[in-house]
Amino acid sequence: MVDHTAVVLAAGEGTRLRPLTRNRPKPMLPAGTKPILEHVFDQLIDAGIDAITVVVGYRGSRIRTHFGPSYRDVELEYVTQSRRLGTGHALRAAAEAIDGTTVVVNGDQLADGRIVRDVVAAHEPGAAVTIGLVSRQKIGKYGGALLESDGTVSAIVENPTEDRPYLLNAGVYAVEPAILEAIDRTEPVAGERSLVDAISTLIDDGETVRGVVSDGLWLDATYPWDLLEVTATLFETGEIAADVAPSATVHESATVRSPVVIGRDCEVGPGAVVGPYTSLGENATVGAGAVVERSLVDVNARVGQNATVIDCVTGTGVSIGAASTIPGGPGAVRVGDRFFGEESIGALLADRVTDGGGVTYVPGTIVGAEVTVAAGATVRGTIEDETEVLG
Repeated sequence: MVDHTAVVLAAGEGTRLRPLTRNRPKPMLPAGTKPILEHVFDQLIDAGIDAITVVVGYRGSRIRTHFGPSYRDVELEYVTQSRRLGTGHALRAAAEAIDGTTVVVNGDQLADGRIVRDVVAAHEPGAAVTIGLVSRQKIGKYGGALLESDGTVSAIVENPTEDRPYLLNAGVYAVEPAILEAIDRTEPVAGERSLVDAISTLIDDGETVRGVVSDGLWLDATYPWDLLEVTATLFETGEIAADVAPSATVHESATVRSPVVIGRDCEVGPGAVVGPYTSLGENATVGAGAVVERSLVDVNARVGQNATVIDCVTGTGVSIGAASTIPGGPGAVRVGDRFFGEESIGALLADRVTDGGGVTYVPGTIVGAEVTVAAGATVRGTIEDETEVLG
């Protein structure tokens, strides 16, 4: 019998989502108007979980401050992974919470309550771990598992490359306390202890590891443009309901094209067009005559009058000036030392980017945090944090 308790692994940064994660961890990035982690908590609670331990690390104070001691009347306990040494190491930090069968989930991916319920229902006495699995043609950069006809898992790996019938590991587990000892016995790889490697140790030792294939929704944002796809999918599946907060102000001459979610205390000016597939975070402003489509506009952001913002992701406190133009994707993007062609992103503007108006952003532009862009400039490529772009 699975206890109604869960451990949420939310200690990572999300380096491939930089510069959005400069000031907050990946679990606190928005999917719609709510952080990813809030969606995770909702799915756990809706599946019957009534006690949650959250493992925090990178920028963990952002999580603690946002949620406090409870969420939806469910108590939240926090433990800190002092050094980022892998998912197994993170779970080991929460050892005191694992005194019976416990649900473990990744806090930076969206796995809906159906997957949690399926894992809980499939976990049987004698199994050390039960893993939630999803059928996908391509596993790609994620984890995969081989499921036998009797429901046992014969192999679990990260980033599988062999042409075998892998199912995607959804990052939802029911675990027994034996997982902790397996983590201790598993050799670190590149200095990190992986939860997946610890589960492989259990399989190699002859312990029973079960898997269950779920038709629940599973989503992940690996790169910044994925946040747009995640939000669009949540709209299409009804996980995000189109809504205008009662405290928001939308001018009678503005046009709102559903699906759209407009958060608390937002303001949409005369003649503005917002949507479709657009999310405005709390206290965001869209000026008169501005157009915002297929975009994720975060908390306290400002879109100036007559600006055009398409396929855009912003951080918090961004100010897009009057008549500035983000024409939409696709565009070529550089993330670290990798280049991606034809991604569907007009621009990514990290926290507190400010432009002086009349700025043109070339599709695929990535602008770091605290950047100032002069009026009339053309911006392209990747702009590092705390720089000034001249006209």
